[in-house]
Amino acid sequence: MSQLKRISPAGIDAALAKAERYRLLDEGWAAESICLDVLATDPANESALIQLALARSDQFGDEVSTDYERAREPLDRVTDAYKKAYYGGILCERRARAKLESKVAGRGDMAWEWLHRAMALFAEAEQLRAPGNDEALLRWNTCVRLIDRHQLTAPEPEPVEPVLGE
Repeated sequence: MSQLKRISPAGIDAALAKAERYRLLDEGWAAESICLDVLATDPANESALIQLALARSDQFGDEVSTDYERAREPLDRVTDAYKKAYYGGILCERRARAKLESKVAGRGDMAWEWLHRAMALFAEAEQLRAPGNDEALLRWNTCVRLIDRHQLTAPEPEPVEPVLGE
């Protein structure tokens, strides 16, 4: 394999702008690569960590359960509590939408659970937000509307069968 080339600190802002453009073009894999290059130069760059999480969530599929953990990992390194909660909620919401678009059995139950995880994180972000920042409220409302539109309900609890001999 060829060696990766390290970008300069002066090129970070332009690289992050390019990553955002690739995400808008639905090329999450290209945005992910750019974010990894930025983080190789500046490992604590919170903008790159957030963009990396979003770029990975752009690539969510309907079957692979490790997708979410892979997308969530960069947010574990974000120090801003509001951003961690808000973007964590976005990842959960995107996971729910991927489930809704999938063909897997029980997708409605899974989507409901992911949307409620998202709503819990948006509620947390709401408590941490700066005055006038209503992003978390807007995302909360999106989750509520998705639940209503798809007529999602809480999953039925699994019946527990008694253990013989007790």
